[in-house]
Amino acid sequence: MQDGSETAPEVLRLDRITRTFPGVTALKDFSFTLRAGEVHVLLGENGAGKSTLISVVSGVLPPSSGEIRLDGRPVSFDSVAAAGRAGISAIYQEFSLIPELTVAQNIFLGRERRRRFGLAHGEMRREAARILADLGFDVDPDARISTLSRARQQMVEIAKGLREDQRVIIFDEPTASLTDSESERLFQLIARLRDRGVGVIYITHRMAEIERLADRVTIMRDGLHIATVGREMPQREMIALMAGRDVSQLYPDLPGSPGEEVLRVENLSGPGLRDVSLSLRAGEILGIAGLVGCGKGDIGRAVVGLTRPSAGRILFRGKDIARMPLAARMRAGIYYLPSDRKTEGLVMGQGARFNVSIRAGNAEGAGHAGFVSARRERGMARRVTGRVDLRPADTERAMLFFSGGNQQKVLFAKALSGDLRLLILDEPTVGVDVNARAAIYRLIADLAAEGVAVLLISSELSEITHLSNRVQIMCEGRISPPLSGDAITDQNVLSHMFPTRPAAGGYPGK
Repeated sequence: MQDGSETAPEVLRLDRITRTFPGVTALKDFSFTLRAGEVHVLLGENGAGKSTLISVVSGVLPPSSGEIRLDGRPVSFDSVAAAGRAGISAIYQEFSLIPELTVAQNIFLGRERRRRFGLAHGEMRREAARILADLGFDVDPDARISTLSRARQQMVEIAKGLREDQRVIIFDEPTASLTDSESERLFQLIARLRDRGVGVIYITHRMAEIERLADRVTIMRDGLHIATVGREMPQREMIALMAGRDVSQLYPDLPGSPGEEVLRVENLSGPGLRDVSLSLRAGEILGIAGLVGCGKGDIGRAVVGLTRPSAGRILFRGKDIARMPLAARMRAGIYYLPSDRKTEGLVMGQGARFNVSIRAGNAEGAGHAGFVSARRERGMARRVTGRVDLRPADTERAMLFFSGGNQQKVLFAKALSGDLRLLILDEPTVGVDVNARAAIYRLIADLAAEGVAVLLISSELSEITHLSNRVQIMCEGRISPPLSGDAITDQNVLSHMFPTRPAAGGYPGK
């Protein structure tokens, strides 16, 4: 058994790896070692070079210069398949699944098992079912990927990355869509991989996961190796190394004295929702917490008009909008920031100017009388992206070439490009580094201070407890009474997340 100690042999070594793109050096003279049986965390802001490093190690991209050694031997890969044959696989934050194929077909994609006449479909299905069962993931191997929730797609991505002959496995934010219990099963899997002597590269922005898993932590910034440290280093020092400065306060002070009621939901039922009621005032942040699949995200989708309720009322500034079209709700001042920015929030092949102007419509910056004013559009885009501190400040650069944190900032810039009375945030910091989170948290607090009503839907317990004036918790489609003031604690919120009795009509949690 390997334990990742200093005496364990190196399974992977990167010597002075550089990777350049036109006008950009994504990695510069980057050196790194991974021991057998070690969990080595990569920590860095979005745009630090982590994704490029993964791509180089897993065969997506060749390095521009430098050397990769696997088990002491120089290697080079011209494809992901070549890296996989050598024993290196990656589980990506952005899924590599084919929606039209089944779970089993995706798990064995590129390494299909064959028999004399064609593919061994039955064998692959049985093996996929075994892998999923070993992981404790409740996923049907015959289900098509397109029918699965994002959380279950994450489970399939993890199962797909596992191989019997692995030497190195890379996890990129693997718990972003998982519940606490699912994450715990993943951590147990990582412990088994460590015991087998597999080297694990683990990318996360969650400090609790670093404390739980890491043997060593390598901190990256601007494509450079900044430091390799032990997990015992204080979080504040790690964050300062990562950001290049001290992030003195992650969570800002919350505004007080909310104004008039902006949103009231009464006895709302529909997709994922059962008799949900809540209210939200101007200048207030209402946090909605809950486990994956509890229905918390369905509240935001119903309020903005993406789903239609079967019963109940949605009152916005005193007017029932339950039957109002989505576009009319947006014009009235409701903005929804979705949890999946790439498929629902942004046009990835276009720049910030284009994406922001979609929200603006024919309002300020987009022109008048049906004509688009490119000059006004550019000016408006520069103004709103400046407020969210988009980096680089290039409103024409396609979203594909921005980090996750900056993509998220453009979603907030879209919100600022039109009338804004109610801001619905569904997992607003998923896949975002600590420094970008701090900026987003300040922006949320600033908007609330300006009188915007904020509905904050999040699986991040610390976000809920530190950013909310009041908190309600979803469980099995129902919502708890609100918590406020000193009652907003981790323990109180968690105690409401799990069903304690059959839901016979009331809230099923505590």
